[in-house]
Amino acid sequence: MSFFESITKKSRLKAAIKQTMEARSSDANKADQLFKKVYQDYAEVVSNEPVIAEALYSWGFALLHQARTKSGDEAARLYQDAIAKFSFCLTIEPAYLGAAIDGGVAYMELARVTAVGPNDSLYGRAQNYFEKANAIQAGSASYNLACIYGLRSDKEACLTALEISKGKGSLPASADILADPDMVGVIYQDWFVAFMESLNQEPEPIAEIKKVVAEDAVLTEKTEVVEDVVVAPEPEAVVDDVNAPSNVKAEVEDPLVNEETDVAANDGIIVTEAIIEHKGLVDEDTSVGEKTDVADEVVGAVGDAK
Repeated sequence: MSFFESITKKSRLKAAIKQTMEARSSDANKADQLFKKVYQDYAEVVSNEPVIAEALYSWGFALLHQARTKSGDEAARLYQDAIAKFSFCLTIEPAYLGAAIDGGVAYMELARVTAVGPNDSLYGRAQNYFEKANAIQAGSASYNLACIYGLRSDKEACLTALEISKGKGSLPASADILADPDMVGVIYQDWFVAFMESLNQEPEPIAEIKKVVAEDAVLTEKTEVVEDVVVAPEPEAVVDDVNAPSNVKAEVEDPLVNEETDVAANDGIIVTEAIIEHKGLVDEDTSVGEKTDVADEVVGAVGDAK
């Protein structure tokens, strides 16, 4: 198959999937027309390229949902067709999780439509599909298995499957479990009631611990900020106090003035006041020439002092 043909089929597949979603939300007559159209599209996508598992799964998915809108023999026929598509998908891609789960669901719903007992082979085939799904992804179909065990009144197997589903995060909402027709035979049994009650228990101690940890983290953060503020050094400012020590002034005055101060200090002459008097004239924004003139003036003052 050419590259262009592959792109065309992919585009057609996406369109068929979109129409399947539209069919699901349409009234009966329009839905049937849309389902018929998408089946033709799926068939064309699969033709000459039977390894497109996505097309087969989507085809089976559409059949499964259409079957739910029918009853009797017509519904049974659609379920069987859906199962065939899921089976073919798994033959092509054995790890296709959706086909494994929905294949089992289709078998269970077919069993319900044909009103067979819980030990019928249809439920056995559904169980095989769900076990395959669990082999692909642990716990993904454990609740479905619990439903089969519930129908068979197998307490231990049902409870074990429910616990696995709970542990893997694949358990439906409590309201959905209680409304599930497959669980009708067990919902009033003590072990099942105890399991459902365990779902409603909130882990209060864990929540409190998390809250305390969170508050401590915020407090620690605040403490660090306060410590940073306390230890942060204050910005140095120009010292204009003539009584301050000369070494402090030297750190904030112009380098040229500092140099003259050092020279004067070496000669044993105190010229701090003369320097302070001219310090106000030296500014960081003053040009280099102006700073030099001021420095010369200070040097002259030093000479006069000598």
